[in-house]
Amino acid sequence: MDSDRIARECSNLGSKTTRVALGEAIAALVIAYSPRDLEQMRRTFALSIRDFTPEYRKRLEEPITGHLHGTYQAVRRMHELRTFTNLREPLAPGAASYWAMVATQCSAGETEQVRLRFLKFLLSGFCMFVQELPGHPVGMPFPGGDRVTLVEGVYYCPVRDKASDVDSALCPFCPALQTPEIGYLKPPVNGSEYRKQEFIQNTYEHHHFNG
Repeated sequence: MDSDRIARECSNLGSKTTRVALGEAIAALVIAYSPRDLEQMRRTFALSIRDFTPEYRKRLEEPITGHLHGTYQAVRRMHELRTFTNLREPLAPGAASYWAMVATQCSAGETEQVRLRFLKFLLSGFCMFVQELPGHPVGMPFPGGDRVTLVEGVYYCPVRDKASDVDSALCPFCPALQTPEIGYLKPPVNGSEYRKQEFIQNTYEHHHFNG
């Protein structure tokens, strides 16, 4: 898939107005990719962070790899089960602008490189606009130790409002909210049993190594 075809596909994706229409259009493109393509994306990502410390590399690779594979499988599963029809709601604002950004980011480079870059954006777009999940997975660490978190059913990201100067950043399109302040994640006061369990799970899965 070359940059010209990607531009046409982005124009088509940008014309969709509902979650079901976008989900079906993304799935039609994603199923043309193979697990081998995902493995190549993992290797490319690992190469891009090779200068990071070994500990930080591991903390990044595990959630990102799991996120990509999980989203890829979710797209294929929803396509096979035809469950997109349950998502009749209109798309969140910014969807069309996202695909315009993707077309620009995939307009140059070697064909194979651009093809895999497009897959990355397809999966991210599926997460943010079809599933309405953050573009980066819960637990993903950022420099400084802050992470994407889930609190009372709301997603928070520590860099949500801080990456608008990066042309290819997902932040302007992500449904996560900006983390209000360091240390905001606190035990619930008179919270429901669900809320208490959510807090415990978040703490031990994503925050236990903060000390």
